[in-house]
Amino acid sequence: MTPAALPLEGIRILDFTRVLAGPLSTALLADLGAEVIKIEPPQGDDYRAIGPMQNGESALFTVMNRNKKSMVLDLKSPEAVALVHAMAAQADVVVENFRPGVAERLGIGAAALQGLNPKLVVVSVSGFGQTGPLAHRPAYDIIVQAMSGLMEATGEPEGAPTLVGEAVSDVVAGLFASWATLAALLQVQRTGQGQHVDVAMFDTTLSFLATSMARYLFTGQPARRVGNRHPLSAPFGVYRAQDGHFALAVLNKKLFDALAGAMAQPELASDPRFATDETRSEAEPALRQAIEAWAGTLPVAQVVALLDGAGVPAAPIWNIAQALESPQAVARELLRPVHDERLPGLRLMLKMMRRPAQAAGLDALQQFLEAGFDTFAALARHPQGVAQFLERIETREAALMRDLFDAPAVTCGTQLRQLLGQAR
Repeated sequence: MTPAALPLEGIRILDFTRVLAGPLSTALLADLGAEVIKIEPPQGDDYRAIGPMQNGESALFTVMNRNKKSMVLDLKSPEAVALVHAMAAQADVVVENFRPGVAERLGIGAAALQGLNPKLVVVSVSGFGQTGPLAHRPAYDIIVQAMSGLMEATGEPEGAPTLVGEAVSDVVAGLFASWATLAALLQVQRTGQGQHVDVAMFDTTLSFLATSMARYLFTGQPARRVGNRHPLSAPFGVYRAQDGHFALAVLNKKLFDALAGAMAQPELASDPRFATDETRSEAEPALRQAIEAWAGTLPVAQVVALLDGAGVPAAPIWNIAQALESPQAVARELLRPVHDERLPGLRLMLKMMRRPAQAAGLDALQQFLEAGFDTFAALARHPQGVAQFLERIETREAALMRDLFDAPAVTCGTQLRQLLGQAR
């Protein structure tokens, strides 16, 4: 049986991004079948050096760059820029996360590339966007969490603003970027005209704060830190049992009455302090005391079983290992083995259609590029090996361009000579 075509098969993407938000966006598109060609500077993506490491390979780099092809270019070289122009003329999408203005100075900005290919979608991912007084500020996840309101709304009331335990600003920007890319591609189909898509971590994180934003827009009050509970509903948060903590979510009177029954304390259901969601939220300390006095005599597993039996949403608090290895995750095959000799035993959330960062039809070059970018110096110590390597590359130049880009042969060999010359 012929496997069904993936929805983005035939779409070609040039990926100039590094670290997390941009690479995640293109990885998601590669998962859908797009041909993603990752272009790295001679020193490589910063994520190549970030652990955990296995067999000299970064887990973070591998996961965020799954299903992509790879090549290295020094974009300060005129030959490299000419090569990018040739590739962009044959591509559908270019994704970059340079600081605003850098792509233009390099000669690969949206206007220059769309002048060569009017149907091209150019996606720019940055901390604060391409415009505004903060546009040129560098931004990492923690910076955007701090400035978006997310950090100020997270943590204990009397404690410090707290960083969320995941790079959510990077991740949500990557999700928005992939979504926007799909929308822009659809627009190209309808109009024949490409677009320049401006995705900012600051903007997307603000959109991510949907409930906080809604409350502020209607009340004028910013979200406040309330710890491990819901700011408006109760009981809705994290509570202590005999041997640990559990999560509880009660959002209406019906569920609260069911909770009172599960606790064998029906008097709670008739207590006027707990008659509505608003009054229960105001009386949250008294509710917490009653719930934890009951749950404190029972292990978490029993508490959750009792509440689940009564139809009350409750859950143990798992770490990432418990979540990924849970019967639910196993039943849904969330982790699948990846056959990659560099990382034996690797499992990922999504099945990989191609090896990560695999250059089509150019195994020798791929090994050269994936060795950690210190191979330049190693080869330079063996002049004969350099010559032999270059000869192999040059004889396959035309095939590389055909296989990767369906474009005329250009200066790949020249560029490699230049890079190797710099290493000597």
